[in-house]
Amino acid sequence: MTRERKPVILLIEDNPGDVRLTCKTLEKGKIEAEVVVVKDGAEAMAYLRQRGRSADARLPDIILLDLNLPKKDGREILAEIKQDPQLMVIPVIALTSSKSEDDVVKSYRLQANSYIIKPSSWDEYERVISATLNYWLRIAKLPDR
Repeated sequence: MTRERKPVILLIEDNPGDVRLTCKTLEKGKIEAEVVVVKDGAEAMAYLRQRGRSADARLPDIILLDLNLPKKDGREILAEIKQDPQLMVIPVIALTSSKSEDDVVKSYRLQANSYIIKPSSWDEYERVISATLNYWLRIAKLPDR
């Protein structure tokens, strides 16, 4: 990624273990990024709409979204993001433990950019997250902000 600033990854995840694994993968893969973690759907939308304590927050370059969240479901968040002209250009990667075909189809219908089932082993989780973030942050051209 040829930007002068670190890209921002918004990690919408309520599981502290998955947050640790994702952050550790970034460090190990030498992926320079600012990771913002929010633990529920309401907090995620406040951040994205730059409200409250997130008023001065930079919008993320990519979003890693768990589907099963407290307060506001990940599917609802995805729908809101993709209906908002300012937010809809941000790639949203559903990163979830759900293997439900209904969730896969619904996520793509809601315009998720990718659907990834969380691997159960650390090595596989690290490989998948590294490959995903390498693609989105080093290969794909994202909109300038």
